[in-house]
Amino acid sequence: MPTPPSLLKNLPFLITPPLLWAGNVIVARAVRNDIPPLTLSFGRWVISLLILLPFAWAAMRRDRSLYRRHAKLVVGTSLTGIAAFNTLVYTGLHQTTSTNALLLNSCIPVLIMLIGSLFYGQKLNRFQTAGLLLSLFGVLVIVLRGQAGNLWALRFNPGDLWVSAAVVCWAFYTLWMRQMPAEINRTGLTAVQIMLGLLVLLPLWLWERAAGAPVYWNGNALAGLAYVGIFPSVVAYLCYTAAIARVGAVRAGLSIHLMPVFGTLLAVTLLGESLHLYHLIGVAAIFGGILLSSKRAAG
Repeated sequence: MPTPPSLLKNLPFLITPPLLWAGNVIVARAVRNDIPPLTLSFGRWVISLLILLPFAWAAMRRDRSLYRRHAKLVVGTSLTGIAAFNTLVYTGLHQTTSTNALLLNSCIPVLIMLIGSLFYGQKLNRFQTAGLLLSLFGVLVIVLRGQAGNLWALRFNPGDLWVSAAVVCWAFYTLWMRQMPAEINRTGLTAVQIMLGLLVLLPLWLWERAAGAPVYWNGNALAGLAYVGIFPSVVAYLCYTAAIARVGAVRAGLSIHLMPVFGTLLAVTLLGESLHLYHLIGVAAIFGGILLSSKRAAG
């Protein structure tokens, strides 16, 4: 059997997306009263496309025949990863907390494994299964603040259902991206996916505007839109795409367990919240789970 890719060598590709996506959840929650969800999602991808196009245009022209040949994958990943995922998350954050959203996002690796096993014949070795359970334990430690009794204090509402739907979309996006041929340039592909996603979002955004959803363009709103348009969109997506290609969908998906870790650290840094022992225990368990998942069973 081939030796698995070095996890340490690919660590930047695994760490960057959950860090920036954790910031995405916090920022989207912070500006929810200033920017409605479809406006935030549409504006985010317009900014991202403008940034990417100068770098992606040559690859897009070169890979046109590959896009047509693999049209189902290109369209499917555009709908799930671009049009649906963030729109559903932003909609959900109007009715649920960032903590609940991060908790639900941490279930993505579980769904990737389950869907991969059920529909795509993927087999998990004992190290991947153990790593999944250990990192999921770390997530629960952080979310529940080290107290099992806090589980009963969690309240799920319609916003959680929106985020849950987003989580399912992201699991399929990850698995379908794994099937994307390596010869397709990832920067060009991301730009094409954004363009297709915007075609879907445009009528929805126009409907939101016609319905009279108010937008308040203050300093916080503009800064929030700039952040979500650059970092979680362009930088994180390119890194996550590279991670899937380098270490596989399962291990790339496991890195999403770092979102509540980074969400906690961002809250401590930006909001002045306290760092507790359960945070450290959770972080250690999550990193341990990711490292464990990189091993392969003998024989």
